[in-house]
Amino acid sequence: MAICTVYTTQPFNSTCSISTPTKTHLPSFNQKQVVFFSSSRKSSKRAVITCSAGEQTVVIGLAADSGCGKSTFMRRLTSVFGGAAEPPKGGNPDSNTLISDTTTVICLDDYHSLDRTGRKEKGVTALDPRANDFDLMYEQVKAIKDGIAVEKPIYNHVTGLLDPPETIKPPKILVIEGLHPMFDERVRELLDFSIYLDISNEVKFAWKIQRDMAERGHSLESIKASIEARKPDFDAFIDPQKQYADAVIEVLPTQLIPDDNEGKVLRVRLIMKEGVEFFSPVYLFDEGSTISWIPCGRKLTCSYPGIKFSYGPDTYFGQEVSVLEMDGQFDRLDELIYVESHLSNLSTKFYGEVTQQMLKHADFPGSNNGTGLFQTIVGLKIRDLFEQIAASRAKTPVEATKA
Repeated sequence: MAICTVYTTQPFNSTCSISTPTKTHLPSFNQKQVVFFSSSRKSSKRAVITCSAGEQTVVIGLAADSGCGKSTFMRRLTSVFGGAAEPPKGGNPDSNTLISDTTTVICLDDYHSLDRTGRKEKGVTALDPRANDFDLMYEQVKAIKDGIAVEKPIYNHVTGLLDPPETIKPPKILVIEGLHPMFDERVRELLDFSIYLDISNEVKFAWKIQRDMAERGHSLESIKASIEARKPDFDAFIDPQKQYADAVIEVLPTQLIPDDNEGKVLRVRLIMKEGVEFFSPVYLFDEGSTISWIPCGRKLTCSYPGIKFSYGPDTYFGQEVSVLEMDGQFDRLDELIYVESHLSNLSTKFYGEVTQQMLKHADFPGSNNGTGLFQTIVGLKIRDLFEQIAASRAKTPVEATKA
């Protein structure tokens, strides 16, 4: 039951009743107008009341192909808000959901409409929209955003089967991560902020070899076959989503080493869309200028091939963006504070918070290059965005008028 404090300019002591449409769920409304009527023999009063039934969930979308760093990004993001993200206690041990004090991360693989055998029989991959239930995805993300718990399905990555559902309660922040968070327009419109991890083919291949050969025992031939089999669907259904993202982290081969094929040194670009509500791009030295900076020297140790930063305005799919780029890798993370001191609009709570977060997770993949740096920065920007949205949705004084 929603309890609202009522402010009126006239005495309003009579018993009030609320008449609402049958589809209105009072426990989930936020900043809605409710009209109270009071009548007596002497007068009739009308009060238009704006109130809140609680915090509406902020929804973040993270899109990327398999093996492109979504899990690492989620760990960095949830760390910014404090507390470790863990699977639901007492639930399915193969659940894909991660829950912390502030955030809930759900994997959109849970909305596969076909299990592994079903996809094989129909000749489709998990990237194909026909293998996913976008109607259910939209309905459940919308319900959670509106403050309503749902019974979300579970796709079991171990067995390849669709397991019985699990209860997801509305958190302060819901992160939907996977292949298709921006594919369906209805789901896309529910997002308060969206990120796309854009890994170049060369880097993706190197990463998948490292992960699938070292960690999963796959052969080089099977990895190549898997990538080639997925590429048409990736190009058709996953890659186009980046045009809708508010921020894109683009990972490319370095330009500091001619003809580099190892993929150990990376060039990473943080592409930030201009004009996004509650989000302002990070900049280097002077906002809106075009800058190239080599920070190596007395305050930053750099071994071969060094480090180079770039910043400037650009366009991306016809939209105005700001782009911050880092090529190379850090030798000493404790010296990152020198770079941090030259970046502005980081949305940090205190001086050196970016460096602190990077040192805290120095063992995470990408901590010595731009992937870790930009994931950390985006995490801090999302925290700031959440706080701004929460403040904007705070309860406001109620307007009362005399009928």
